[in-house]
Amino acid sequence: MKKLIKYLKFIVILIISWFVIHTVYIITDGLSDNGEKADIAIILGNKVNEDGTLSTRLEKRLETGIELYKNHRVKKILVSGGLGKEGFYEGDKMKEFLISNAIPDSVILVDNYGNNTRLTVENSLKFQQKYKFKSIIVVSQYFHVTRTKKLFKDLGFENISSVSPRYFEWRDLYSILREFPAYYTQ
Repeated sequence: MKKLIKYLKFIVILIISWFVIHTVYIITDGLSDNGEKADIAIILGNKVNEDGTLSTRLEKRLETGIELYKNHRVKKILVSGGLGKEGFYEGDKMKEFLISNAIPDSVILVDNYGNNTRLTVENSLKFQQKYKFKSIIVVSQYFHVTRTKKLFKDLGFENISSVSPRYFEWRDLYSILREFPAYYTQ
């Protein structure tokens, strides 16, 4: 019985250590910006409010994409999101925001079927076949970009970096916890 308890303690310590190392890695990776340029920024969707306004989190992602475009780090922007329970297509609302902030309609691509991270990645690669972009900057929250980049790499797209808005909420604590299993199961 003592050996079993000792073994279980070891397993618990191992899992906790794995979680801590993983979390430090995704936060560090997510907050890093290597300053590279890319053909396109892919901005992942988030909540659109019931009145059609964007959540602050989504606005901050879009503002990050606007900076990338205005600083000549990307040539095009792909916005990706699904149909929210509020009744709005995230991609369409994101495009409206970009246009209202002086981003030309001609550089914006819209994916309204990116209902989750995996679908956003798969749909982005379909756009890649048509638009032939060779490099990507993923724009999402810092805790989310590592998993997104992993999904792109798993599907064979290697030239990918990320930028995250400097926006933090208490809800991030839950999201960081969620990312641990999501990274390994998605």
